[in-house]
Amino acid sequence: MYSLNKINSVADCDVLLAWAEKEKSDLTFKQISVERVTINYSSTSVEIEAVLQGVIAEIDATVTVLAALPEGPTKEELEKKKTRLEYKRFLLENRKESYGSVALLEKELDLERINKELDEVDVFINGVTAHKASLQ
Repeated sequence: MYSLNKINSVADCDVLLAWAEKEKSDLTFKQISVERVTINYSSTSVEIEAVLQGVIAEIDATVTVLAALPEGPTKEELEKKKTRLEYKRFLLENRKESYGSVALLEKELDLERINKELDEVDVFINGVTAHKASLQ
């Protein structure tokens, strides 16, 4: 797969192995980071959905109560509360888009790509190591 037969010295193998180990180290760091983000996206999206459902239920209840109230300070306060709840719903829906299923799947894809790159770096390291042994 790799043109290792063009490498004729142990020193060149050592350079390639040092480079590959650095690549592996960088990818491992990236893997850990993306794993943490993926876990956070997963748990955050569930939490946001639960809070959002509670806010929607509270809005529905507020609308019901508002319909029965006569004009006055109590109704005005409840209308203000409804406005605040609608704004909270708006914010939660925007956060849900950022941390929702689509974002989670994108992070899962990133993680799979990194895992495949790590596997290929290992194949490369094993190939260079075997070739180095054949030169000694």
